[in-house]
Amino acid sequence: MQLGLLCALIPLLPLIGFVINGVGFRRVPTALVGGIATVAVLASFLIVVSLFTGFAPEAGPQIVHLFDWISVGDLRIPFSFQIDQLSLLMLLVVTGVGTLIHLYSIGYMHHDEGFGKFMAFLNLFIFFMLLLVMGSNYVIMFIGWEGVGLCSYLLIGFWNKNVSYNNAARKAFVMNRIGDLGFLLGIFTIINTFGTVEYVDVFKQATSLPMGDSTVLVIALLLFVGAMGKSAQVPLYTWLPDAMAGPTPVSALIHAATMVTAGIYMVVRSNVLYTLAPAALELIGVIAIITALLAASIGLLQNDIKKVLAYSTVSQLGYMFLGLSATAYTAGMFHVITHAFFKALLFLGAGSVIHAMSDEQDIRKMGGLRKSLPITFITFSIGTWAIAGLPPFAGFFSKDEILAHVFEHSKVLWALGVLGSALTSFYMFRLLFLTFFGEFRGTEEQKHHLHESPATMTIPLIVLAILSAIGGALNLPGGGWLGHFLEPIFEGSRQVNPEAFAESVGESSTEYVLMAVSAGVALLALIVAYIMYISRKAVPAPNEADRSLPEQVIYNKYYVDELYETIIVRPIRSMGDTFYSFGEFAVDGVVNGVAWGVKQGSAQLRRLQSGSIGFYVFAMVLSIVLIFALRFFIRF
Repeated sequence: MQLGLLCALIPLLPLIGFVINGVGFRRVPTALVGGIATVAVLASFLIVVSLFTGFAPEAGPQIVHLFDWISVGDLRIPFSFQIDQLSLLMLLVVTGVGTLIHLYSIGYMHHDEGFGKFMAFLNLFIFFMLLLVMGSNYVIMFIGWEGVGLCSYLLIGFWNKNVSYNNAARKAFVMNRIGDLGFLLGIFTIINTFGTVEYVDVFKQATSLPMGDSTVLVIALLLFVGAMGKSAQVPLYTWLPDAMAGPTPVSALIHAATMVTAGIYMVVRSNVLYTLAPAALELIGVIAIITALLAASIGLLQNDIKKVLAYSTVSQLGYMFLGLSATAYTAGMFHVITHAFFKALLFLGAGSVIHAMSDEQDIRKMGGLRKSLPITFITFSIGTWAIAGLPPFAGFFSKDEILAHVFEHSKVLWALGVLGSALTSFYMFRLLFLTFFGEFRGTEEQKHHLHESPATMTIPLIVLAILSAIGGALNLPGGGWLGHFLEPIFEGSRQVNPEAFAESVGESSTEYVLMAVSAGVALLALIVAYIMYISRKAVPAPNEADRSLPEQVIYNKYYVDELYETIIVRPIRSMGDTFYSFGEFAVDGVVNGVAWGVKQGSAQLRRLQSGSIGFYVFAMVLSIVLIFALRFFIRF
């Protein structure tokens, strides 16, 4: 009972915070709004910590049944939570990083007129993300899945007086719905195949199926379609860079530890199904490396500080899926955790820069900010070093573990992954150098107002910087803590395909060589960026006409949005217009025609009602004659 109460409180507390601030956002004092929202998530974090410290791995997953929910024939879907190693890790990340983002939002958004509503939406987002992670079955996951999609729409379009922001929110909502349809069809197929949606029951039955089973392959592919939408994989990735329209804390929340990692979590949670479907994993690997390289190349020439980080997120998600495609589920989750640390740090650091620059986001108009923003500079540098995959920070260990497993799986994918690592290092240090080094390129008014952010913003930066620096210790090479902790989660996969879980990278010397190659490539990219943007003091061209054709193509994101507009949006819109015109002509025409006929007929009949008694007598006599005549001809 105590466990059930604690589990119920984890999502309930952010929901209460949402209700208080959401209902009374015009009445609750501004000074209390941020505290209520932050304390709600912090309390959930403390409960998760208590569950984590008291968790007994040998006891297996603990199912907390709250109440009976759906009962249709033989199908029973309870509203219940599952507490195990995987859900606990995700809960720690979501509530921990979520608390820091809430605290940061107090300093970043408290002057906004919709501050109370904003904090309410953040709480609601956390509530749905916790449902997604804690659910013991796919239906509860789907509720959270749809909920974070709704909240992302509300948060991306929070400044809804701007039409372009509304369009970005709508784009995110629609593209996620495309993926969600695949996820929903996957759930229906699971019900049809296994007769249940409970993880424990589904995976237990799945272990008895043969490798490569066609039904399991269909399920895995349908679920991955959902993951493609939520975790921004090709071709459903274009919504995520546009999501930068939302306030910076929203970018950190969506892009770091919560919504975009939902697809990774779903695949890792369904690891038995994916291990049984190697063809699905191969497809995931191809899509993942395409996504990683495409997004990384676009990030090379972006000049909006948040857009660079957005494409970085897309690329890093590709890395995570690349690891999963090689059945390196632990490595994928390891990168989810480290990415949550350094990407939240980078986005919040970018927000600190934007705050100091009076909402300016173009890095061509920055420069030399390290003197005015020392804390932001140091923490941002740590995040950059970590995401570039340079030792000894967190990103080096998680990225390297992924590449080591991929090397055993496919040398070609490994080489492409190393190339992506070099691109990541280059565009991130390009961002760092153009923003914090050289001479200030902004206006005198901006220069006059440059200042470090308040403590509510810098404290989360410092905490995340520390986590980004030491986070690699969670799973050091040679068998780290995280691998041992998550081992029971993959017992079913190990049972159906022991070879896939054999010790990867057989010799330690090979592993060290791979680490050296990866770090060396990232370091080389750093040097190139240093030469270009520090030694030569290069600044990106302000006008598109000054760019070469390849640069224009990359800067314009390979014209993918324009391609979608041409081959998908316009044809569908034209088809809609055609059906609308047909509806007007046919449906409306019939309805309006009937109305016109009744109206005209009534008008003619009304003329017969003239009020003349002589006419009425004449009509009566004529009618009698006609009746007798008809009777005469009918008889004879």
